[in-house]
Amino acid sequence: MATTIGHTGKLVCSLGVKNHKAAAEWYVSVLGCGIEFQSDDAGMSFLNTPVANVYLDLSQVETVVAGGGATLVWGVANADEARTTLEAQGVEFDGATREFGGMVRLATFFDPDGNTLMLYQSLTN
Repeated sequence: MATTIGHTGKLVCSLGVKNHKAAAEWYVSVLGCGIEFQSDDAGMSFLNTPVANVYLDLSQVETVVAGGGATLVWGVANADEARTTLEAQGVEFDGATREFGGMVRLATFFDPDGNTLMLYQSLTN
């Protein structure tokens, strides 16, 4: 039986992009997404999608990996509790859980093949 990590029923797909605002405009005009939040300081745009409870985090990076490489970001009620549950199962995390702007807490971890995944806890709702 799988151990629950307190899923919230939301999924965020995080993509590295050259310019978060230009990328957001493309996702809005081409795929019908909506901008929920943008921050030049954080170098990111957060978008809702036409798919219920699926969101896009467009994070500006210096070098975009060719061929993509989305990171699945799992919404959880409590990032610290979820992290503890996963660590007890031998899951490896990349550094400490971080908080951004009083809005979100993020913890990066890896699946057995080294794919990057994240936990996110919304601090605003």
